[in-house]
Amino acid sequence: MKIIFEHEEENNTGHLQEEEDVSIELPSDIVRKEPLPIPNVNEVDVVRHYTNLSRMNFGVDIGFYPLGSCTMKYNPKVNEDAARAEGFSNLHPLSPEECTQGSLKLMWELKEYLKDITGMDDFSLQPSAGAQSELLGVMIAKAHFRSKGEKRTKAIIPDSAHGTNPATASICKLETITIPSDSRGNMDIGRYKELLSPEVALVMLTNPNTLGLFDENTTEISHLAHKNGTLMYCDGANMNALLGITRPGDQGFDMIHLNLHKTFSTPHGGGGPGAGVLGVKSFLAEYLPIPQVVKRDSRYSLDYASKKSVGRVRSFYGNFGMHVRAYSYIHSWGTQIRKVSEHAVLNANYLQGLLKDTFDLAYDRRCAHEFVLSSRRFGEKSALNIAKRLMDYGFHPPTIYFPLIVPEALMIEPTETESKETLDRFVLALKKIASELKEHPEIVKQAPLSTPVGRLDEVAAARRPNLRWRPSQRQTKVE
Repeated sequence: MKIIFEHEEENNTGHLQEEEDVSIELPSDIVRKEPLPIPNVNEVDVVRHYTNLSRMNFGVDIGFYPLGSCTMKYNPKVNEDAARAEGFSNLHPLSPEECTQGSLKLMWELKEYLKDITGMDDFSLQPSAGAQSELLGVMIAKAHFRSKGEKRTKAIIPDSAHGTNPATASICKLETITIPSDSRGNMDIGRYKELLSPEVALVMLTNPNTLGLFDENTTEISHLAHKNGTLMYCDGANMNALLGITRPGDQGFDMIHLNLHKTFSTPHGGGGPGAGVLGVKSFLAEYLPIPQVVKRDSRYSLDYASKKSVGRVRSFYGNFGMHVRAYSYIHSWGTQIRKVSEHAVLNANYLQGLLKDTFDLAYDRRCAHEFVLSSRRFGEKSALNIAKRLMDYGFHPPTIYFPLIVPEALMIEPTETESKETLDRFVLALKKIASELKEHPEIVKQAPLSTPVGRLDEVAAARRPNLRWRPSQRQTKVE
C-alpha cells in the first residue's frame, strides 16, 4: 500500500473551491517554523488511503478472535441499533426523572435480569469495567467489616485468578495470600484451610478460573469462609460459561462482578467503553453506590437515601449505552439464554479435544468456556512464535503466557458465536504450525510474513514506537 505522500502530484486538488485566507494572531512561541506537510492529493486517493488503513486493523467482524479470558465475540448489530435509538442516544444525563422514565425502567429491569441470572439480591450498574467493580467490591467488604468493628487485613486469592484480583486487593491495602492450584486445576483446598484465619476479609475466586475450569470445591470453600466470617467474592468475568446452568449466589458467593462487554455482548476492545456491574447479597446492598434506580408503584426514580453507601465510582449512572446493549442481548435470548453457555462450552471442549494431542494440555479434564494448552514441547518462546505465525493464516492469536502457572501457555476461547467450520480451520492452522516447528522452525521464528508490519522487537516497539511506517517488500501470503 502506498503511503499518502506517494500519491502527491503538482496539479492535484483536494477541495472544491478556494477559501478565503483567515489570519489569526498567535503567540510567536507556538507558531510553526516550517510549513505543515500536507500532501497535495485528490479526493479519491484520500478516501482510498484511509479505507486501506482501516483494513489493516483486525476485528471480530473480520475473523476469528480466540483471545482466552477476553471473550471477543461477535456483537449482534441489533444491539447497536437499540443503543442508537434517538430517545437513548440523545438523552442528557441531567434530564429530570419525569423525562427519563423509559431509561430508568430499562436500568431497573436490567438489574432484575442480572439478579435472576446470578442469584444476587441487588446490583450497581455504575462501574465502567470489571476491575472497577472489583475495587467497589473490596471497598464494600472493608466498609462492612468496619461497621462491625472488625479489622481484617487479608484477602485469599488462588494463583489461577485474574491478575486484577490481587491488584485490586493491594490497592485497597489488603495483604494478598496466594493459594496454589492442585493437580486438577482447583484451588488447593488443603492450603486454603491452613491459611484461612480471622484476619481474612474475603476470598476472591475467579470461577471458572483462568485455566477454563470450574472449581470443584466451590461450595466447600464458601462454607469454610462463612464459618470464618469471611466474605466470598466471585470474579464473574467468565460468567458466559454458566448462564442458566448455575448461579454464583447459590454457590455461596456474597458478591460478584460481571463484565457486560464479555458475557452480554457489548463492544469490547480499544480501551472501552466497558461496563462492569456489581451484584451483592441483601446484607451488603446498603453499601452500593448511590444513586440507585428504584421502582415505587409504577414510577421509577433515583434513590440517594443510603447513608452507608461507599459513594460514587463513576459520574452519573455508568456507561448507559452498554446497559442498553446488554438489555437487548438478554431480551433476544429470553428464557433460552442457557444456550449461550452450552454452545460456548461445547466449542471450547471441541477445540480442546482436537488439539490436546498436538500440544500439552495443562489440566486434562472437561473445560468450561476456554482452555489452556502448553507449547513447551516446541521449546522456549514457542508460544510467541505460534501466535505470530497464526497471523499468516488469517487468525488473531490467542492469549499467550497467561495464566503464568502454565509454561508457554496458549489460552484459547472460541466463544459461542463461532461455527464448526471456523473452528476446524483454526485447528488445521495450529496443526500445520506445529509441523512447521518440527520441519521448518526458521519460518515460524520469522513470522508474521504476510502482515503489513513484520515481527517487531516488542520491547523497542513499546519504548520507542515508530509511527512513521514505510512499506517494505513482503513475502507472499500463506495459502
